[in-house]
Amino acid sequence: MLIKRIITASILATLIALAVFLLPIEYFSLAIGLVILVAAWEWTNLASVNSVLIKVGFLVVLILPMLGIHFWTQILELVAQLVDWPDIRDYSGALEWLVIPPVIFWIVMMILIRNAPTGVINIKLKTRYKLFIGWFVLISAWMFLSRLKAFYGPEMTMYFFILIWVADIAAYFSGRKWGVAKLAPEISPGKTVAGMYGALVSGLVSAICLNLYNLKYGFNPLIATDFILISVLTVLVSIYGDLFISVVKRQRGVKDSGSLLPGHGGVLDRIDSLLAAAPFFYGCIYFIYRLVE
Repeated sequence: MLIKRIITASILATLIALAVFLLPIEYFSLAIGLVILVAAWEWTNLASVNSVLIKVGFLVVLILPMLGIHFWTQILELVAQLVDWPDIRDYSGALEWLVIPPVIFWIVMMILIRNAPTGVINIKLKTRYKLFIGWFVLISAWMFLSRLKAFYGPEMTMYFFILIWVADIAAYFSGRKWGVAKLAPEISPGKTVAGMYGALVSGLVSAICLNLYNLKYGFNPLIATDFILISVLTVLVSIYGDLFISVVKRQRGVKDSGSLLPGHGGVLDRIDSLLAAAPFFYGCIYFIYRLVE
């Protein structure tokens, strides 16, 4: 099982690295979008949707705003020409503030899962609310992963992926070595407090490595400290993104969201940490750059 997981993870990591460094932003967004749509299909299963029509409708409801977000600047330009409203171009940066709702959502989920795991599991939501939550989580992750590469480049994007991957590996091995106390046994019995601390330490180490790499551009102690804090907090949020998807699977009574990826389950199982971490990481990077400017 471990060998199968390693092989699958290695292939996926290679494909993602190639996409980050070789694909133009338009094709990168498309590639990430396709992954999100597969995860969305799996989400409909977790939300107990059996109708193919509703499943397809859910995908359409994701695709349309993706197109709107992707062509946001062009849409503003078109509106400016049609209604003679040149000032509307000033709203080109308005999408940045959309990072606030998902960040708040994930912070709230962290607090709820940490303090009332049983209560979270026992929450009964109607299917339409589950679909809305899935739509919100998935489109937020796609949007801010795409914008991370578009505005902060492939190196920052690759650092984000490496940060989450290394944290996942560190959590696994530190949990196996020292894991005794369970992190959230009601939700995911396999996760341990030692695993969480291992992941957080890996975030610290990743940030230090990034700062050492950035020495060639000069050293700014404030930015270096900020990146350490951002990295550790992003890893913490990613852990609860994983637990959130575990809650949804436990409510549905399944172990995995799908079976597409050998050794890992479904696509949603593989990107659960990224769903929470992407908007949080992007929001932190955005506001730090705003402060520096």
